[in-house]
Amino acid sequence: MIKIYLKKKISRRVAEGHPWIFANEVDKVDGSVAGGEIVSVLGHDHKFIGNGYINPKSQILVRLLTRNKNEEINEEFFHRRIRQCWEYRKKIGYVENCRLVFGEADSLPQLIIDKFNDHFVIQTLALGIDIWKPAIVNALNKIFKPKGIYERNDVPVREVEGMQQQKGHLSAPFDTNIIIHENGLRFNVDIENGQKTGYFLDQQDNRRAIQHIVRGADVLGAFTYTGSFEIHAAYYGAKSVLGLDISENAVHQANRNAALNGLDAICKFQTANAFDVLKQWSKEEKKYDVVMLDPPAFTKSRENIRKAITGYNEINLRGMKLLRPGGFLVTSSCTSLVDAELFLETIDMAARDAKRKLRQVAFQTQSPDHPIIRGMENTQYLKFLIVEVQ
Repeated sequence: MIKIYLKKKISRRVAEGHPWIFANEVDKVDGSVAGGEIVSVLGHDHKFIGNGYINPKSQILVRLLTRNKNEEINEEFFHRRIRQCWEYRKKIGYVENCRLVFGEADSLPQLIIDKFNDHFVIQTLALGIDIWKPAIVNALNKIFKPKGIYERNDVPVREVEGMQQQKGHLSAPFDTNIIIHENGLRFNVDIENGQKTGYFLDQQDNRRAIQHIVRGADVLGAFTYTGSFEIHAAYYGAKSVLGLDISENAVHQANRNAALNGLDAICKFQTANAFDVLKQWSKEEKKYDVVMLDPPAFTKSRENIRKAITGYNEINLRGMKLLRPGGFLVTSSCTSLVDAELFLETIDMAARDAKRKLRQVAFQTQSPDHPIIRGMENTQYLKFLIVEVQ
């Protein structure tokens, strides 16, 4: 096996649990590397740290799969790991729809598997895990006997790893427009063409968190995508719900979802640029009882964090100005580079600019089927906040 020896000053960090090894942290490589091979990682003192896969085209040279010297990386390894992931989800109550595998948090770096009842969507985002895709598919077939498996590898990060973007069936072809159940509601999921894997499972618990504050309320939702928060609001007793999204296709899907649940008389969606509309309506002094903001990630680059903060400040400031006194702001951020502390500071800054006082109702993160590993910052990315705006 190819051996990777780490520099003295950084090997302790890796030894204490982090699975990533950057190219500039490696002292020497013993063996010829093409990319995708399983390698053994040793400290500067030649003590075993773990085994993982390597890609010289990536800044993250090695991603560790195991720290057990006697654990062989083979097809059985992936079957065992995926079964462990499934047993964990069952223990915490996520059995119908869940993120079955959450990459590094499940010790399967850069592997994402979302379970939509009997259908599965896979992303293999690094060369070393992509090579094992047949073993991963075999494991899913053995453990679940699914109705269908689909690959959503149409993501730019694969190109950084020297791979092409691609998507398609990894099982016999099936209708990729499916219906899932969540919190007593039904939602259309477009596995083939929807964002990411087709549906955002990470907010499923947070969507329940709005049930009391929306009862009898006039609700505005921005960056609605396919309307999951807004339809929950209507289901939980809102008087009126309006959702905005810049994508005509997303608005079409949202209206279909409202009709699917018999809530289209209460819940309406419009195609609009949320930034423009929030600004204009706050000038017009329109008022709502609840404003919900669930924007996409504003940056994936550290160089643009300040721009992201400006964006979050802007939409939350406008959202607060649209609220009647005592109304509720429901706001989220999935930008992993904006941590919880910085996000909350931004909300506080927006409140000062709006001359409004906030009372926190709830502050949550992603649902537990997206596990957070302490000391591994990249596993905690979602921030979800409900505040009363006085």
